[in-house]
Amino acid sequence: MADRSPAPDTPELRERWGAFEFTESYRERADAAIARYPEGRQRSAVMPLLDLAQRQVGEETDTQGWLPLPVIEYVADYLDMPVIRVLEVASFYFMYNLKPVGKYHVQVCGTTPCMLRGSDGLFETCKKRGMKKGHVTEDGLWTLTEVECMGNCATAPMVQINDDNYEDLSPERLDAILDELAAGKQPKTGTQIEGKRTSEPQGGPTTLKEMVDANHDYRKEW
Repeated sequence: MADRSPAPDTPELRERWGAFEFTESYRERADAAIARYPEGRQRSAVMPLLDLAQRQVGEETDTQGWLPLPVIEYVADYLDMPVIRVLEVASFYFMYNLKPVGKYHVQVCGTTPCMLRGSDGLFETCKKRGMKKGHVTEDGLWTLTEVECMGNCATAPMVQINDDNYEDLSPERLDAILDELAAGKQPKTGTQIEGKRTSEPQGGPTTLKEMVDANHDYRKEW
């Protein structure tokens, strides 16, 4: 699984990120997030503010974004929180990256349903492209992470890449998605089986068929 320790606190890190602060647009979004909570509860906004900070870092580095220690300290100061409390949140949730990542963060689910449906083949597909778990590829394009269940067991195996989910995958389907991303295109998200819309059975529904086109009332038939 992914290493959840922060990147080393080096002079180079401080030089690059020590003066970090929200841009005007990100500050507006941060203040709006804080305003959702009652007076005195502004610390409850720590998760959205960490997400905003990571996204701003991503824009500045042309990556998916990550949270250097000085950025975590900035969020702590913004919310008047101890730094360790903010770091505890950032290190607990996998949505936050504590080390640099590539432009595309490929998170492959390796939990039982996805494993039984072929996630090992997805890892092999990534490996053939030079991806190694926890590392950024030489071209700066990819970072590969193995993650726990992301809640798409009915459409396993699945992969999350940045903010998007790709489901019902095979090595060939994942290859096609990665090709599109590498070419700067946006692949179709969700299920990758033609004709499916979400998590319904392949080939169409097998029960409650009359509800496909209308709100059919089955109660008199039961």
